[in-house]
Amino acid sequence: MTASTHRPTAPRTLLEQWLLDRLADYLHRPAETIDPTVPLAEYGADSVVALSLCGDLEDEWGVETDPTLLWDHPTVARLLAHLPAAYADVFAPGAR
Repeated sequence: MTASTHRPTAPRTLLEQWLLDRLADYLHRPAETIDPTVPLAEYGADSVVALSLCGDLEDEWGVETDPTLLWDHPTVARLLAHLPAAYADVFAPGAR
C-alpha cells in the first residue's frame, strides 16, 4: 500500500470532508491518512465499501449513483470532480 503523507493545504469542502469521514469509517483508518490521489482499492476498498458509499450518498445527499461509482472514479479526487459535475444542483456551492 502506498504510504501517505497527505496534509491538506486548503479548507475542505463539505462534500470532501463527508467523503473522507465515510471512507475512513469503512476503511478503519483516520480520515487524514487518506490521500485523495491514491486509489481507494489500495486502502482496502471493495465492493461492500462501494455499495455502502452509494447508499450513503443517496441517504445523505439524495443522489442515486451507479454501483460502479468507485471503479469509474477510484480516488477521492476523482469522486470530488465527478459528483459536482454529475449532480450540479445538489453539490453547487451554497446548495447545502
